[in-house]
Amino acid sequence: MKKLIIASFALALLVPACVFAQDAFNGTWKTDASSMHETGGKPVIMTLKDGMFTDNTTPPISIKADGEDHTVSGHPNFDSIAVKVIDDHTVQRTTRMDGKTLATSTFTVAADGTTATAMSTSNRDGSESTSKAMFHRVGKAPAGSNSVAGSWRFDHLADVSGPARTDTYKVDGNKVDYNSGNGGSYAGVIGGKAVPFMQNGKQSGTVSVKRIGKNALRETYFMDGKPRLTSTMTISADGKSMKTANHSMDSGSTQTWNSTKE
Repeated sequence: MKKLIIASFALALLVPACVFAQDAFNGTWKTDASSMHETGGKPVIMTLKDGMFTDNTTPPISIKADGEDHTVSGHPNFDSIAVKVIDDHTVQRTTRMDGKTLATSTFTVAADGTTATAMSTSNRDGSESTSKAMFHRVGKAPAGSNSVAGSWRFDHLADVSGPARTDTYKVDGNKVDYNSGNGGSYAGVIGGKAVPFMQNGKQSGTVSVKRIGKNALRETYFMDGKPRLTSTMTISADGKSMKTANHSMDSGSTQTWNSTKE
């Protein structure tokens, strides 16, 4: 889906912003990592015991934590995952599509077990993007399991760098062309039918766009015809900043962040 949604433990960069009909809003927007916050929704829940890893993404993942690639279905941005246990406080996850590595991330729990850091690296067309997300524990790990197990909530995005933090829009009348630094794109019509959303050259669901105010648009992202995410964007009066609010139907959470026009 879009550019910067923090999801599952890898919490790779995900989910974009939207676009506006006025030509003044055309251009490239850069995410302010420190402004990103999340409210509501279910926590990230993981288990890691007896060599098996699970998490509560949609759909849920359940594979051997043996460092080998395992095929998964129902996820628009990857078709295989490898989970490797680094130590009793750290797990690494690598996602691939058609055999190509998309992202590698580590989830490391602090010594006191109450906080964790998710470090992610993704590559697109030879350009590397990185992110650092912070989490806090809201549910204990079961006895005998790795420290990463239990329930976690996203706290804040400490850093994001590289192309994945940018979104570029081109608006001509009601026509919208969108490209993100992490490989997401679409070409649609404001108020028109849902169109394909492309991720790294492959279709990843569809998206529709409608105007909800003079300086605001809302995108709705669909998978298998079902709405999965809405993204509402509002441009400031001076046209220099944009606030994005992403609401996930899967988790019930809402993430907000600010972007500035380059």
